[in-house]
Amino acid sequence: QVQLLESGGGLVQAGGSLRLSCAASGRTFSTSAMGWFRQAPGKSREFVAGISSNGGHTTYADSMKGRFTISRDNAKNMMYLQMNSLRPEDTAVYYCAAMATDYYGDYGYSQTSYYDYWGQGTQVTVSS
Repeated sequence: QVQLLESGGGLVQAGGSLRLSCAASGRTFSTSAMGWFRQAPGKSREFVAGISSNGGHTTYADSMKGRFTISRDNAKNMMYLQMNSLRPEDTAVYYCAAMATDYYGDYGYSQTSYYDYWGQGTQVTVSS
């Protein structure tokens, strides 16, 4: 089993930056594909970015490309989301997620049903 805990959320002005962290516990972390999702009130959970088990492959939602960067450090059991040029539309609860296995391809990273473990989320609020 894998347990996930997000941190780093907060209040930031439009155009600013935040780095979110996801701390993972469990022996399967280094072999798990992982991702970030976000959810605004009244909206469905939205894909942000995904990363393969060794960090060799990353994929992003179109609206995040060029602004957000996903990374991981398996030696520290950590995953990160660097968010730059933040917009008010980025305001949401951001969730860390992990699959039970690695994933090869792009499609599954954007599908919530492909993930087996979820953190509790961290709030990101971007003011105008």
